[in-house]
Amino acid sequence: MNRLKPTLLLTLIVLLSLSLSPLFCYANSAEPPAAVIIVPNAPDDLEISLGPENIEGTRIDKAFESYYVFYTNPFKPAGNTFQVTTGGKTFYVTPDTRLRNYNSIYKLDLKRQTLTNGESISRSITLVSVRIILTLLIEGFLFFLFRYRTKRSWLVFLFVNLITQGFLNIWLDSTNTPIGYGATILLIFGEFIVFILEMITFLIFVNERHRLVTALYVILANILSLIAGGYLITRLPI
Repeated sequence: MNRLKPTLLLTLIVLLSLSLSPLFCYANSAEPPAAVIIVPNAPDDLEISLGPENIEGTRIDKAFESYYVFYTNPFKPAGNTFQVTTGGKTFYVTPDTRLRNYNSIYKLDLKRQTLTNGESISRSITLVSVRIILTLLIEGFLFFLFRYRTKRSWLVFLFVNLITQGFLNIWLDSTNTPIGYGATILLIFGEFIVFILEMITFLIFVNERHRLVTALYVILANILSLIAGGYLITRLPI
């Protein structure tokens, strides 16, 4: 019984921390962006502004993409035309769809000088696949360190993670929140649900080692996954 107390205490602390984190983030979250323009391999001198008031977008660089974020209300007199300046040249583009109240996402094609819907299927598939593979590598390495070796254990590991991480990342991709607090809040909430599902499933179907060892693995794996996911949000496109 004495050996159970540290594990149970650690589990309770993790559960409490994860459950309170979304509430804390919601209370301190910033205003959601009115519009986000995605620019692949954006030049260093690229500037984008909105409407006749020339409201400049805040640039955020992530790997092979750059985001230009506008927090102005799109229904104010600023209008829906964007001014793009790069290489000493300037041109104007208008979105192919009307700006929403917030989180309107577009993709800028500098060569064609067009601004289209940024939620392409191919982009989503690529980014979701990258995040799932990275998560499998991280949690799989930890699974190996915990000395799980049987075929059954690894099949359960692969099946559970492909399902939970697949749904989590597809859900994150479908929420149209590519930056800032919104993506972090959704990640924390989603990882909490994944943690509960994985804890139940692993304790039922993975019998290679003691249940306490399996529970400890699930806790550490999800902590690492949350940390890695938070880091990837700041570095990779979403």
